[in-house]
Order: sequence, then structure tokens, then C-alpha cells
Amino acid sequence: MLRFLTAGESHGKALIGILEGMPAGLKIDIKDIDKDLKRRQEGYGRGARMQIENDSANILSGLMRGVTIGSPIALMIENKDFCIDNLPAVTNPRPGHADMAGILKYGFKDARCVLERASARETAARVGIGAICKILLAEFDIKILSRVLMIGGAKTESSMKEKIDEAKKSKDTLGGVFEVMVKGVVPGLGSCAHWDRRLDASLAQALMSIPAIKAVEIGNAIESAGKPGSKVHDEIFYSKEKGVYRNTNNAGGIEGGISNGEDIVARAFMKPISTLMDGLNTVDINTKKQVKASTERSDVCAVSAAGVAGEAVTAFVIAKVFLEKFGGDSISEVKRNYKGYAAGLKM
Repeated sequence: MLRFLTAGESHGKALIGILEGMPAGLKIDIKDIDKDLKRRQEGYGRGARMQIENDSANILSGLMRGVTIGSPIALMIENKDFCIDNLPAVTNPRPGHADMAGILKYGFKDARCVLERASARETAARVGIGAICKILLAEFDIKILSRVLMIGGAKTESSMKEKIDEAKKSKDTLGGVFEVMVKGVVPGLGSCAHWDRRLDASLAQALMSIPAIKAVEIGNAIESAGKPGSKVHDEIFYSKEKGVYRNTNNAGGIEGGISNGEDIVARAFMKPISTLMDGLNTVDINTKKQVKASTERSDVCAVSAAGVAGEAVTAFVIAKVFLEKFGGDSISEVKRNYKGYAAGLKM
């Protein structure tokens, strides 16, 4: 079974990712991982932290001569801004962040004990893990893409930048919507038999786990909720040239928790970042007095970066269900299983 774990804090020594269950025989190029790590750091509206870090993956285990050997893969991303023990305590929790909820949960007197791990900096490790999953999926011609659809209500590149500039000037933040698309997936991934193995449910959970994501849509779910079924469901056709096909994809490539062979489409809705340079009202946890929330170095907008993280978690989910169906201990075994299944799909 494919699974992963991350460790590390925002200003700690490093971020660590451990990926278990990757078959042996997969060639890994570090450049492919670093490419996605760099993409995660880009985007209009990113903050000063991105000018300090130059994220690069260091593979610590699981490879020999650049090829997986079936053992857990450990990767490390060093933090150049390592200063966790020297940073001041945070007693003015930020509304919208994990600060207050974490203080109450763990009994801390310093919100930094919460925010260091709750920070979106952790997604760098997941992007590294997702990049490895993308390499696996590429062996089977499966590609994962993302794009920004909206920022602060704006839907064109120029108007998005204008919105970000306005927010920066007013010391505010913005959220938005990004879309992730998976191309080349065969029908049959996921399950209609078990609630926890439904593919759309797994994707929704993965995308919702990205900091600041508050809603997920599969296909045209939001628009479809206001229409009759006759205008929503994707009719099925057949021809000798195409085989079984659809003219629409309102379902987003998933029906009954199972991939149906169309492109998988998911959209994630990101709230505005919780750290405002002009802090909102909060309460000092020591004095109990009304104060302004603390400010940490942060972004004005990170929707584009969240899209890269969205690709990563989607890649993990697709790789996981892919290996559940076609799994083996080596890539050659997985390919044999996949080839046999694909041949049986032809009508």
C-alpha cells in the first residue's frame, strides 16, 4: 500500500517526507522533483520567505543509482531560514489560523508551538512526494495539471494581479480557486463498494488537507446542483473508432466513486491567507486584553502555489488507487498487470 508521512516545522532545520510502497525499478530524476518545488515557490503575491528559500530535494533512502529498490523513500528539504529556537513567542493568536484552536487543544502558552507545524511550509514536503508519484504515473501516460481559475473574484490574469496589488497596498490577503486535471486515467480506479475507497472522497480529503482550502468540487458539481438530471449526467455513446465515449464530462471523470475514463477534474476553493499585515482583533492569551493579531512573514496570495500542492496530493491519491488495482513489487510487474487490464477494456 502506498502511504506517506511528513515531518518538520516552518523554521525548523528541514522538512522530511517518507514515501512507502513505491515499486522497485522506477527511475527517479531529482530534477523532476526540484522543478515542482520551484513551481510551488512561484506565483504573483508570494512573500519574502520565497526569496530566502531555494527548495531542493535530497533523497536519503530508497534509491540505488537513481532507481527505486522497493524500500521507503525518504527525502529532505533543508530550511535556510532555520531559526525556530530564536523566534519570539506569539501570544496574540491570528483569527482564521490554527493558533487559538491549537493553544486550547495542547495547553500551550505560545502559539508558535502550533503555527510552526500548521504552516503551509509543510506542503513543500508533499510536493516532493507528489513529484515522485507523478514520475510513476507518467510511466502509464497519466498527466496531472493545474491552473488558477479565480483570485479575489477576478478571473483574468491581469485583473488577478490588480487585485493582488490592491490587497498588498491595503495590507490584506486574497484567496481564490484552482483546478486540478488528471489526464489519461483508465476506468476502474476507486470503489463503489466501500465509503473510504471512493475516489472522489479520497481526492476531496487530500485537497482539503492543504492549508486554507475550505471546499472542493468534483466536476461541475456546484453548477449541476441547480439543474435537472437531464442537463447534467454525461450520456454514453459507442463507436468502433472511439469505443465507449462521452460528449460531456460534468461528472469530472468519476461516477459512483470510480474513475470512468474521462479526465478527472477537481476544483479547490482557498480562503484568504490568515496572516494580515494589519492584524485583526484578537485576545492576548496572557493578559486576556483585546489586541491586534500578531503578524508573521507571509504571502498576500498563494493560490498558484496551492495549485502545485493540489497536483501533488492528487498525484499521491491517483498513484495509490492505481497501485491498489495494478500493484506489484516492481514496475515491470505493474506494467504487466496494467497491460492485461487495458486489453480487457476493449469492447
